Amino acid sequence: MSFTAAVVTVSDRSFQGIRPDQGGPVVEALLKEAGFTIVATALLPDDQPQIEQCLRQLCDTTAPQLIVTTGGTGFSPRDVTPEATLAVCQRLTPGIPEAMRYASMQITPRAMLSRAQAGIRGKSLIVNLPGSPKAAQENLQAILPALPHGLEILMGTAGDCGAPASVPSHG
Repeated sequence: MSFTAAVVTVSDRSFQGIRPDQGGPVVEALLKEAGFTIVATALLPDDQPQIEQCLRQLCDTTAPQLIVTTGGTGFSPRDVTPEATLAVCQRLTPGIPEAMRYASMQITPRAMLSRAQAGIRGKSLIVNLPGSPKAAQENLQAILPALPHGLEILMGTAGDCGAPASVPSHG
C-alpha cells in the first residue's frame, strides 16, 4: 500500500535564507525510498502559531497520512515544534518518540534531550524529528518499519496491533 506524506522544516536560519534546509530533503528522500508520495513541503520559522496553522491546514485540507517535521525539538527558547504539535493533535502516540529516543540513545546520550512528540489529528499522523540531518535520518529510520502498519490502522484498512503476527511454518 502506498502512503502520502508531507515534510515540514522548522528553522529560523533556513527560513531567513541564512543556511540551506538540509533536514527536509534528507527526510523527503528517506520517505520516497520507503514508498511514500510527498504531497506537500513547507519551510517555517520557529514560530508556534505558524507551525500550528501549517499542521492544521495540512491535516484538515491536504490530509496526508504522515506529516513529518524536522527541527525545533531541542532546549532553545525558540524550539516550539513539540508544543505546536501537542496543540493540534487530538490523540498522542507516545511510543513513537520513545522508540526514536531509545534508538538514538544507542548512538549518543544527548538523545535524551530531544523533546520530540507524535500524535494524530484526523487521519494524519504527525511526527517530530530533530533538525540535524543525521539525527533526523537516524530517528526516522528507527520508526519507518512500524509506520505502515500504524497508518493502515489509522486509515481503517488493517486490524489491531495486538493481533498475533503470522508465523512462518518450519516444516
